[in-house]
Amino acid sequence: MIKVLLVDDHELVRTGIRRILEGVGDMEVVGEAADGDSALKMARKSAPDVILMDVKMPGMGGIEATRRMVRLLPDAKVIALTVLDDDPFPAHLKEAGALGYLTKGCPAIEMIEAVRTVNRGFPYVAASVARKHMLADWGGLASTPFEELSSREMQVAMMILDGQRTQDISDSLSLSPKTVSTYRQRIYEKLQVKTDVDLTRLAFRHGLIKESS
Repeated sequence: MIKVLLVDDHELVRTGIRRILEGVGDMEVVGEAADGDSALKMARKSAPDVILMDVKMPGMGGIEATRRMVRLLPDAKVIALTVLDDDPFPAHLKEAGALGYLTKGCPAIEMIEAVRTVNRGFPYVAASVARKHMLADWGGLASTPFEELSSREMQVAMMILDGQRTQDISDSLSLSPKTVSTYRQRIYEKLQVKTDVDLTRLAFRHGLIKESS
């Protein structure tokens, strides 16, 4: 039996995934969490084999939660979940230790296949994601400026876009406020923006956030 932990800040998403996974005979959902901190606590108790990890969540976010999860449970496999198939996160999640990458709109059969595949120790990337990033590498699609950010810079950028204050980011990532401010300045320089408002407009233009964000 494959033990799965669901991590997503939307209860309806978790409910839908739970129904998909529990409809097959070799998977069991051993816990649910709405943010990274709760996921780490739940993982300690349930020792899951596979973690389905939302990329964008309140608090530390999916990248940092994945990094800490892999350190906490070296044998567990993380599959990152995203809304978009052309966002700049795959490389950052891979670097953090994720073994799989899926979009939330993928067919149920693909999610089941992904869980089984990574549980055996093999990587799994949604076909739509792999195709778009391969085309980007070959010049078929324009890459986004956010791909210039390091994994840590991307984490901080997403937390800024989520409206988190410097102290909140500092607490979540165990960084000093001064270090967070340094990261913010590097992000501004790499993306050629001057304010958080400019950063938000750029993120909206490239589909990282929705208009309501």
